[in-house]
Amino acid sequence: MRAGPMNPRVGVLDDDGWRELFERRRSGRDDRELLRRLLPELRRAIGSEAVVLYLDVDGDWSRELGEGSASGPERLSAVEAQDLKGALELDGGALLVQQGGDWSRAPGQLLLTLASAAHCLVLERRLKVQSFAVNYRGVELEALYDVGLAIASTLDLEELNEVVLLRAVSLLDARRGALYLIGDGHYRLQGTIGGDARSEVSLDDPAVDSLVERGGGDGAGLLPGACHLLAVPIEVEGRPRGLLVVGDKESRVGVGPFPANDLRTLGLFANQAGIALENAYLHRQAREKERLEGEMELAAEIQRRLLPERMPELPGFELAGWSRPARHVGGDYYAFVDLGEGRIGVGLGDVTGKGMPAALLVSTLDSALRLLTEDHAVDADLMRRLNRHLFESSATNQFVTLFLAELDPQSATLDYWNGGHNPALLLRADGTVERLRAGGLPIGLLARGDYRSRRVELAEGELLCLYSDGITEAASEDDEEFGEDQLADVLLDLRERDLDEIVAAIDRAVTAFAASGPQGDDQTVVLVRRSG
Repeated sequence: MRAGPMNPRVGVLDDDGWRELFERRRSGRDDRELLRRLLPELRRAIGSEAVVLYLDVDGDWSRELGEGSASGPERLSAVEAQDLKGALELDGGALLVQQGGDWSRAPGQLLLTLASAAHCLVLERRLKVQSFAVNYRGVELEALYDVGLAIASTLDLEELNEVVLLRAVSLLDARRGALYLIGDGHYRLQGTIGGDARSEVSLDDPAVDSLVERGGGDGAGLLPGACHLLAVPIEVEGRPRGLLVVGDKESRVGVGPFPANDLRTLGLFANQAGIALENAYLHRQAREKERLEGEMELAAEIQRRLLPERMPELPGFELAGWSRPARHVGGDYYAFVDLGEGRIGVGLGDVTGKGMPAALLVSTLDSALRLLTEDHAVDADLMRRLNRHLFESSATNQFVTLFLAELDPQSATLDYWNGGHNPALLLRADGTVERLRAGGLPIGLLARGDYRSRRVELAEGELLCLYSDGITEAASEDDEEFGEDQLADVLLDLRERDLDEIVAAIDRAVTAFAASGPQGDDQTVVLVRRSG
């Protein structure tokens, strides 16, 4: 809808009047006042009752001036302007609407001057809008910077959730807000402000996907009762971590939708929030790891105290013990228990599993063994009592293989019970190796167990070796096990050496066999040798 060719006519203004108007137009002063003077001239020239001037500032037509008995809406959409009868659109963003009259009678000079002044006024208005946008953007960025500092100042995850929500709502003048983080295939609510929110929603909920893609919508009732929602994803290095939702923007007349620039602002804020949340999460993980490491170190110290600090002195015998867990704490255990009258109890146990659960059962085994040996000899009844106690106090999948013996130095005899443990190796004086095999089920496996004892006599120089399967089952690069035979060979080669040297040699041999690979299981060795 453009002005057609005009037939310029002179007669409305005299030469002085036109000269003044052109001077005003050339100087660019007071375009609005110039338009105010031109409209009456235009109305009289075309013989109209009224003329209204609309200017195009933001894509719609905004009413600027009216002359005569003018009436009409304050704003017109582009579609509404197209449908108007008797409207004349001039180059430069001006729309003239008349009531009656004939546009063909309008002087060309008048229309050109009017269009020029209107165009300058439009440019001035648009410049103000752009300046405001730039200033607003500066304020927005400054606010985002301040918000970023605020949310980055805390590493407490729960406190951060509250700060993120409060800052998001304040930043966008929203009445409502909710923060969701991803867990187990759902967005799970971490906090809300201004009202209730859904506790969780599926990651593949199409209503939520639509809300995020379009920026706004009803959002599958994420904020019940809210009329207008705005949502953006929270991502860290391109990975989705959560969802930030705000609802109902405050305005002078109540609440309304969020403008397009709010979506950008919330998106920038969500980026900052994602970084802050990730830092807080990593901080929590680090603290939890530090706490667990502290607890594990404490548990390891407690377990080390369960093992003998020094070997007991036993006339005619030498004793040695060594244990190394695969982790901070382990499931291997050995003990020397004073049984009175010069006798001593020697035991080595291996709890199923590794780590803290195994260590706890080791502690239970140690306390039970020491309590029971105060009132009972090391015999079949003690083994049955020990079995029942561990069965009742351990998990269904936990048990202990245990080699337990009573050594009498006066008779040089060893009465032993083997509850499912590896056979002990007894190196005889003639160079043969005797295997002291199991005589019952592992301790704590069943409620009732039957355990049979055996007795061996130890001659001078004979060596007894107790060990856990971490020694014999140590694997090579070819997945072969170290085995009992190699352990026996090491013992035979060094049987006359100091016991500590023998233990160190076993350690070296097993480590070399495993080619310095990671230790797969707890390793423990106990040596008993009759010296005279």
